[in-house]
Amino acid sequence: MDSFHVLIVSHLAGRHLAIVLQFCKTMKNDDAKFLAEAATVFAAETGVRSACSAVVAQVANALNARVAFFAMKKDDGLADIVACEGLGASDFRRLETRIVKSSIWRIFAMQQPVAVDDISKEAALDFVSFATGSRLLIAVPVVVEGKIQGMAAAAFERTVRVDESRVIMLLNAVAAMSAQSVRLSTALDQADKRTASDSVDLSHKLKERFSFSTLVGNSSQMRGVYDQVAQIARTNSAVLLRGETGTGKELIAKVIHYNSLRSKRPIVSVNCSAFPGGLLTDELFGSTRRGKLDQSNGGTIYIDEIADLDSEAQELLLEVVLNNEFTRKERVFTNVRLIVATSRELETLVGERKINGELIDRLGLFTAFVPPLRERKSDILLLAEHFLDQYAVAHGRSIRRISTPAIDMLTAYHFPGNVRELENVIEHAVLACDSNVIHGHHLPPTLQTAEESGTEVRVTLESAVTALERDLIQDTLKSTRGNIAKAAKVLDSTERILGYKIAKYNIDARRFRR
Repeated sequence: MDSFHVLIVSHLAGRHLAIVLQFCKTMKNDDAKFLAEAATVFAAETGVRSACSAVVAQVANALNARVAFFAMKKDDGLADIVACEGLGASDFRRLETRIVKSSIWRIFAMQQPVAVDDISKEAALDFVSFATGSRLLIAVPVVVEGKIQGMAAAAFERTVRVDESRVIMLLNAVAAMSAQSVRLSTALDQADKRTASDSVDLSHKLKERFSFSTLVGNSSQMRGVYDQVAQIARTNSAVLLRGETGTGKELIAKVIHYNSLRSKRPIVSVNCSAFPGGLLTDELFGSTRRGKLDQSNGGTIYIDEIADLDSEAQELLLEVVLNNEFTRKERVFTNVRLIVATSRELETLVGERKINGELIDRLGLFTAFVPPLRERKSDILLLAEHFLDQYAVAHGRSIRRISTPAIDMLTAYHFPGNVRELENVIEHAVLACDSNVIHGHHLPPTLQTAEESGTEVRVTLESAVTALERDLIQDTLKSTRGNIAKAAKVLDSTERILGYKIAKYNIDARRFRR
């Protein structure tokens, strides 16, 4: 018989269990104990390398083998010895490089257990014989979903009497267990790749969503804020954002975070005004659970309305600012970037000792003032069109523009709720709009005043018709660039009647000429 021969034993993964169960009827107690222990190890380990490494010594001991190893075939066709018992480090590496040139590697073509009667006569494997005195080498395939992925093998010394059927049965059993580990490891790798890919996609989307272009506005005040934000974003410095409620401080905080070195880590927001004092301290720093500082570790924490922090929370936050740690039941190290905001007069509060002056000084090393919307009227149209595009898509509406009278009403309004109120106004108008243009009557009642729209405070049929007629005339004049004759034709009226209406409503047609 040649030194290489085929052992006719079924190797199909689906039959591994049947083979093992058949063998269990006649196996010795020691073999049953070995398989039970091996199964426990494979069940506990999620990685094929760690699982095989944990049982390979047991395999060698159970079989009375001089050498035992698990080898997998890599995508490039080379060998990966995932676990080995009985060889030194240099012979382990030599086995990994030479096994692909040996007759045992034909297991992938033969697709069934194989053996080499005398490895000392194989140029690729003779070093194993010389180093360990081994002669017979038996290997069985590791089959995953019908495809051979690797092998489980054992080599025996010349003086050892080998029961080949028993060896094959036990190797088949551990090969089936390792196949499950390969399958699980592959599934976990794919899940990790999907998660990583999803994470990268989400990171890109968030960076796009919170890019500097997100900060809409052309006014000199906002350009100053943009310059400050761009300057500070790439640092780890704490930031204090000041401005009235609704000016967009949280959006600026997110723009800073997603354009910083911490953009791959989370940004966590806390609104201090939403929590009573004791609960707020627990919310931020935790006691029996992870607080917001724990959740944002490595990233950024945005603390809105910081003036509402109680004294205990202020002291703990000052520790974070000074030493990157705070005291819970023990000292807790934290690595977060602080972005805080307030709509209140901090100087007055510090003078009244209602807020820690050192904390504000430390947090205020970099301060940005966000102006109220009434002080940057030129941004209202840009913001309104931005929100129009956003909510038209969100609500499935085909709205092309905002009419001139509606724009006049928006710019005349003082917006006490700032950008947030303007956003709500435009969403209301989108939902109320029954055409492809937003008119003044689509805006909410807060903007429908005598001063802004020329209507009575008490809405009547006559006043509503008057407002609609004025809007239509102004909108048509805008479309015809102030040409009254063309506007009259579009409105299916006469130039004389339209001229009368223009005079009645005190409309200046010249403003629409370009």
